[in-house]
Amino acid sequence: MKVSYNWLQSFFIGKLPTPEKLVEVLTMHSFEVERTEKKGSDWILDIDVLPNRTHDCLSHIGVAREIAVIIGDRPLGRDNSLPKGRTPLKEDKSQKIKDFLEVKVQDKNLCPRYCARVITDIKVAPSPKWLKERLEAIGQKSINNIVDATNYVMFETGQPLHAFDFDKVEKGIVVRRAKKGEQITTLENEKYELDQDILVISDIREPLAIAGIKGGKKAEISQNTKNIILESANFSPINIRQTSKKLGLRTESSIRFEQGFDPNLASEAIDRLAGLIQEIGGGKVIQGMIDIYPKKIKPKTIKLEIEKAKRLLGIDVSIKEIKNILEELGFELRVTNYALRITIPTRRMDITLPEDLIEEIGRVYGYEKIPAQLPTAVLILPERNESLFYENRIREILIGVGFSEVYNYSFISEKQVMGEQISDLIEVENPVSQEQRYLRPNLILNLLKNVKDNSRFFNEIKLFEIGKVFEKEEIKRAAGIFALKNKPKEAQEFYSLKGVVDSLLNKLRISDIWYSDQISDSRFRILDLFHQGRRAEIKVGEDSLGWLGEINPEVLKGLGIESRAAGFEIDFEKLVKLATEEREYLPPSKYPAVVRDIAILVEPAAKVEEVLNLIETAGGALVQDVDLFDIYEGEEIGEAKKNLAFHIIYQADDHTLTNEEIEKIHNKIVSVLENEGGWEVRK
Repeated sequence: MKVSYNWLQSFFIGKLPTPEKLVEVLTMHSFEVERTEKKGSDWILDIDVLPNRTHDCLSHIGVAREIAVIIGDRPLGRDNSLPKGRTPLKEDKSQKIKDFLEVKVQDKNLCPRYCARVITDIKVAPSPKWLKERLEAIGQKSINNIVDATNYVMFETGQPLHAFDFDKVEKGIVVRRAKKGEQITTLENEKYELDQDILVISDIREPLAIAGIKGGKKAEISQNTKNIILESANFSPINIRQTSKKLGLRTESSIRFEQGFDPNLASEAIDRLAGLIQEIGGGKVIQGMIDIYPKKIKPKTIKLEIEKAKRLLGIDVSIKEIKNILEELGFELRVTNYALRITIPTRRMDITLPEDLIEEIGRVYGYEKIPAQLPTAVLILPERNESLFYENRIREILIGVGFSEVYNYSFISEKQVMGEQISDLIEVENPVSQEQRYLRPNLILNLLKNVKDNSRFFNEIKLFEIGKVFEKEEIKRAAGIFALKNKPKEAQEFYSLKGVVDSLLNKLRISDIWYSDQISDSRFRILDLFHQGRRAEIKVGEDSLGWLGEINPEVLKGLGIESRAAGFEIDFEKLVKLATEEREYLPPSKYPAVVRDIAILVEPAAKVEEVLNLIETAGGALVQDVDLFDIYEGEEIGEAKKNLAFHIIYQADDHTLTNEEIEKIHNKIVSVLENEGGWEVRK
């Protein structure tokens, strides 16, 4: 908002600080001044009024109040009273307004207050020099003394006002919603089509103005105007905002109404305007004011405890200083036992809580005067939640190898149970539906349902879930599933998923991992879900951690899944106990490494990861590293093939490998790649 320094000075008896000093004062205590500009003998301050203070500070008087409190001076216009040198309003008591004008407000929700006055025998002329200079200084074009006066009082008090040519208004004022298809031509000769959501100021025939936004051409003030109606009202901020956006019409008036402000200001501002017009345009102000104000806004009272104010501010401010600050801000005080009963002016719509009052005390007192202090409380780091930490860690690892997380309900249907394949299920006493009849005994069943739902859209599906299963007690587990369409190679899913499990456990730094085809854990009640020859128990030492296996084709067929799939399920709580963040650093082997190259012909869709998993699984501990160094696709090997070339690095920690040992391991890798992977190893 642009504010004139000279205009502000007119509210004060004493001399204001220099513009530079005033900028510093406002920025430290009230609002940031974005920039200043010299205009002739005046300075213009561009003030960024905070959103919570637009109700009372989008005006010169509002800013003057703030300055007065900070510098300890009292502006004459503090309570919207007339500034120095202005003529007080004089009414013509020989005539009464009810004999001239009738006003009807049809929608009191959209117009909670409407004030009107009538002035006769005015003279429309150019504005006096002082008025024109002040408006032009803040970027407003001078039109004539009547229109300029309405703009001047708006920028002075914050209350938008309007003047209508009395003789062009037919049979009074009606505040109503526009009729569908109704139109208005504004003062700039722009036509707008209205609808029933738009509030208008109308006479008996047609709209005179778009309420709170723009005046119309019909009752425009002209050189021939002799009698006028002054309007000062309060409109619904929401309706003004919606109308302004709908019509693409934003004005100084609509900006203020959109923010909302004190309805009690309407009568004070219209009296200020009537007195100013009488001073610069002559005329008689008809006795009385039409004031439609059915739900009067009254000041609210807040109780402020002195000790609470001191505690929140962190300083020992005297009660005398607190009282002085609040009284300077225009609040009325009544002292009770160790507290103040404070009556808030209706213009301060931002003050609703004791904390708001404490903030006012702090900013006026000066935040820079409050010494910095370290907190007296001891800050204790929260204890780490191991379960949550490893949940997130498992997510990171599985997402990193291409899996997506799912969240399933803890229920399964009778169809998912697959007859007698799973027994001893916990049945819900009052199920929401048959689809949610049992509590799930494992995570795999719902993951299979996810595979079925997604197999229509994807040839490859990698999903995982971390959640609770229900046996005799709740158990938390982590499970994953890998499904492939288009007749993948035998056991490809099993070995790929085994590589994923190996990677997961290794990254959690769990050692001594091995797989047993002899199921020893009595809780392994999902045995029949897995293929007889491709299932294994995941073990760490002698402890069972979970299970891994290829899903039984009969199970897949029964569920309507055409893909091949493999799944794993791990006891989450055991995983957390075994996992560690500790790193064990081992010295490099002092025995030489041997590098053998291997080239494999695979189908174009085959992934390097799948080949790597088979090589590392078959090679065991003596394979220290496998590096892909070439991928080739060309006519020499056919369009349906691609060549992958790897360096395989063999090395032992306790001896030098012999040619016979290396040859044996290498041949085993070749055999696994050809028999289990179904690929051709180039000789």
